[in-house]
Amino acid sequence: MSCGAGEPQWRRVHSVTGVIPRSRHGHRAVAVRELIILFGGGNEGIAEDLHVYNTVSKQWFLPAVRGDIPPGCASHGFVCEGTRILMFGGMVEYGKYTNSLYELQASRWLWKKLKPRAPKNAPPPCPRIGHSFTLVGNKCYLFGGLANESEDPNGNVPRYLGDLYELELQAASGARSWSVPETKGVGPSARESHSCVAFSGLTSNRLFIFGGMQGSRLNDLCHISEFKTCQPGFPGAPSAVRISKVKSKGNSYPFTAMSFEPRDILNIRKIPSCTTKENCTCNKI
Repeated sequence: MSCGAGEPQWRRVHSVTGVIPRSRHGHRAVAVRELIILFGGGNEGIAEDLHVYNTVSKQWFLPAVRGDIPPGCASHGFVCEGTRILMFGGMVEYGKYTNSLYELQASRWLWKKLKPRAPKNAPPPCPRIGHSFTLVGNKCYLFGGLANESEDPNGNVPRYLGDLYELELQAASGARSWSVPETKGVGPSARESHSCVAFSGLTSNRLFIFGGMQGSRLNDLCHISEFKTCQPGFPGAPSAVRISKVKSKGNSYPFTAMSFEPRDILNIRKIPSCTTKENCTCNKI
């Protein structure tokens, strides 16, 4: 699509050369400068190659990647910060999901498997597909997805997830730790295959979540409000999220909103650890 001063216009890209990716779905792509970097997806198996499209030369190519090269996966999280790409989760085989976290330095085509610290108040994110993985500043936010609770590798017992995790990134490379923000109010329902977009306002940032699946297709628009993080340098302080319900004008279905307050707001309320399965809200669905 061309987006200039006039109306946006769709055009099919012709005269493409190079190693063209085969047909697929469940893949992910990001843009790094003039390059479109595509990974994963499925079509009679999981695609393993990293494909790159140069928008200037209109050429596909396969870069010579090295390091901790991940297996092919589908329905994974894939975000970009500068020239580094972060990938979380996805399906690596039929019915087999992963919770591995990888980083790709696109300037060197170097893969690295990251092992951030687990949250202090909860287990790390479980293996999943169809989740959202969204970059806001120096943090990634993981929401929802679909887990497989079957012990049979050939079986599939789906469980929709409605959990929210925060991943703190290190500058330039690496990730420090996962955390589970403290939440209040009624949050978005568990779901998978939804969209999540970060919006930067004048005074705060917001994440907007739309649609997805929970047995049936959803059409609600969600946000979480009054997100607060500790002052830089305060060790181990938790985050806090306030979730509120509002209604759009002329519509009866609920909207939920998600905003992130500036980092200089201090919040040091402790989050109680889950003691029983009944009162656990870490993976509430």
